[in-house]
Amino acid sequence: MPLLLIIGYVWPEPGSSAAGSRMLQLIRFFQSEGYKIVFASPAAHSEFAVDLQGIGVETQNIQLNCSSFDDYIKVLQPTMVLFDRFMMEEQFGWRVTKYCPDAIRLLDTEDLHCLREARRQAYKKQTDYREILQSSEIAKREIASIFRSDLTLMISEFEMDLLQNQFKVDAPILHYLPLLVEPMEATSLSFPERRDFVFIGNFFHEPNWNCAWGLKNEIWPELKERLPEATLRIYGAYATQKVTDLHNPKDRFYVMGRASDAREVIENARVLLAPIRFGAGIKGKLLEAMVYGTPTVTTTVGAESMQDNGDWNGFIADDNATFIAKAAELYSDSELWYQKQQNGYRIRSGRYTAKPHLEVLQQRIAHLKANLKAHRDANFIGAMLQHHTMQSTHYMAKWIAEKNKATE
Repeated sequence: MPLLLIIGYVWPEPGSSAAGSRMLQLIRFFQSEGYKIVFASPAAHSEFAVDLQGIGVETQNIQLNCSSFDDYIKVLQPTMVLFDRFMMEEQFGWRVTKYCPDAIRLLDTEDLHCLREARRQAYKKQTDYREILQSSEIAKREIASIFRSDLTLMISEFEMDLLQNQFKVDAPILHYLPLLVEPMEATSLSFPERRDFVFIGNFFHEPNWNCAWGLKNEIWPELKERLPEATLRIYGAYATQKVTDLHNPKDRFYVMGRASDAREVIENARVLLAPIRFGAGIKGKLLEAMVYGTPTVTTTVGAESMQDNGDWNGFIADDNATFIAKAAELYSDSELWYQKQQNGYRIRSGRYTAKPHLEVLQQRIAHLKANLKAHRDANFIGAMLQHHTMQSTHYMAKWIAEKNKATE
């Protein structure tokens, strides 16, 4: 039986973030392909993490900068290793290459961290993110990780194009795999059965905090005057004090904390608002809204790589005045609401249905297995980076390990 080792940045929490759902999708795919799976992570366990052992996945705690991982992987000898975000490839990739040179190395970026950070800085400085991205230290690290991997799973077509056109990453080492959904019946809740606005997002991510702040201070003051019967509810895991401080029942603005059932929260709302000013990847909250038949108002960054021939399941607006006007219109006009709901169902089915994407991934991995040497030979930049990383990271890790011993 082939063995897949997943090296996780965190223990997956499907109920907290799209990243957790994505990891669970990948686990189920590889299980369906007959792989035994071991999930290892240096992160602390979370009470909200999925019960991996309950779904047949072996778990293992590992340490950063520690030779104990070398002993572990020499015995394990996985057929394939999946790195969850570039930081894990950076930490453990050279060790995998040294002790399991024939193991296929996959990288799942979740989203491009360098793009997210460049946009965050650009938003604060009111400048063009592309100027920041070009000289970004994170970009250098992340793209080096992509080159060192045999195949990188990308969630966004925009990011695929960015890597190929701006950073000259070769297409054969990239693979487009968005968030995926299974076919399901349309929601039974009608326009008059739904009420209020909702936002949902994991507050570990600064773009979600920025959304909540913008809704409270820039969007809601005017929108609540236009719609005196409506409320706005903010849901999300890991809400900090500054998030909960936004709670104001007198303004019909409620910070609700973690949602016990994201479907119930989104499906009962009439409109989802997501004024996303910076970020990367595709947005799980917006895909869930399509799945559950809830029209949305978001920004160009929010809808990036998610539109279908310009269609959206609501409206896209980058200035507050337009955002407010479209939110009020969508909330009040039932005919428009149903039209946008149908757009969402169409986008969901056309772009995110799991079966065709997983069939292509299955074929891609089979080809990689059969042609691994030729595939690696064609990636000279990756081989060069692997060589230098093996030297520099190896000795840095040994120095850190010895330093850690001295302080114990």
